[in-house]
Amino acid sequence: MPSRPRVLVVEDDLPTLNLLDLSLQRDGYEVERAISGPVALRLAYNAHPDAVILDVMMPGMNGLEVCRRMRQMTEACILILSAKGQSADIIAGLQAGADDYVVKPFVYAELRARLEARLRRRAPTPEVEADGSGKMLWLTDPPRHLVFIHGSTIQLTPKEYDVLQYMARHAGDVLSADAILANVWGPEFVGDHHLLKQFIYRLRAKIEPNPRRPTYLLTVRGSGYVLEPPA
Repeated sequence: MPSRPRVLVVEDDLPTLNLLDLSLQRDGYEVERAISGPVALRLAYNAHPDAVILDVMMPGMNGLEVCRRMRQMTEACILILSAKGQSADIIAGLQAGADDYVVKPFVYAELRARLEARLRRRAPTPEVEADGSGKMLWLTDPPRHLVFIHGSTIQLTPKEYDVLQYMARHAGDVLSADAILANVWGPEFVGDHHLLKQFIYRLRAKIEPNPRRPTYLLTVRGSGYVLEPPA
């Protein structure tokens, strides 16, 4: 990540856009601006942002569609910023590929703290050990959310990587859905088992030789999930 993290702000409300632009620059960020979905997608491809702050309710292409398309071209952290704050709205945003969701009206200090937390997760961390024997489950590349398994390189989204990293740190242990939700998303998401199932499904599609018959990321009926190290 560069010394000045680059943030793409996508917001069609000019007062909010200007506020975020000035505040982020004051805090040391390099800022790119977009007021529409198509412009945001071009900047996401060309400017290589480290993070994206994305409004949902925009004319033309809405923020959820922008998020889905953006996630296909960048592994930047995506924070949705929206006046739509119902549980269904938040779930839709996370399922579209966002890493966090902030409801308007927002407090800038909280938004900045969430942004900093997401960017910290991109910083290099020690490789994750599969078990106490010291055997490595996967060699990982945290800044780019890459996973290496049996000689293949697999690209994950930041949130997929967070789920896998948490489970890898407890490889071989059965983890309840609520434990994963609390530790990866936060305590406010405890009980949202449908959200976790969506991420488990996506991870299996990426890391399992046969996602219909998983051998690594297993469901323990009535208890939760367990990550078994590859042989």
